[in-house]
Amino acid sequence: MKRLFSLAILCALTANLYAQTSAITSAGAGLVSQLSKGLAISPTQAKGGAGTLFSLAKSRLTADEFGKVSSAVPNMSSLLKAAPPLTHQSEFSSLESELPGSMGSMGRMAEAAEAFHKLGLSPDMAVKFLPIMSKYVESRGGSETAGLLEKALK
Repeated sequence: MKRLFSLAILCALTANLYAQTSAITSAGAGLVSQLSKGLAISPTQAKGGAGTLFSLAKSRLTADEFGKVSSAVPNMSSLLKAAPPLTHQSEFSSLESELPGSMGSMGRMAEAAEAFHKLGLSPDMAVKFLPIMSKYVESRGGSETAGLLEKALK
């Protein structure tokens, strides 16, 4: 009887964990699905493009700011990993830290353009990603968090 009771509890805990994991995965997949459907691109392109732009945002925000954005997007680490690896840094990347103000972001933008190209997307598609990503982040983290993402990607 004890064994049967223990087995029932173990099954209930496993089902609960599975349900939580599925909810997290679907929530993260929600952004990919929205991008894929809204932009008529493949899920792989959506995931890689989002990962590229979140990576760019991460490089431009403080750790605390990006933490807020990241907490609004389930499975952020998988999105960041989906960004295509760059074979080399752009010519601008090495100069980035030496350029004043917003000009310093040119190298990272060139890298983002390269990543979009590797995904089979034109670099101007990045502009189309932003409203969908921003709306998604706002729905999960509020307008202040969405504002951080928008600030980083301008």
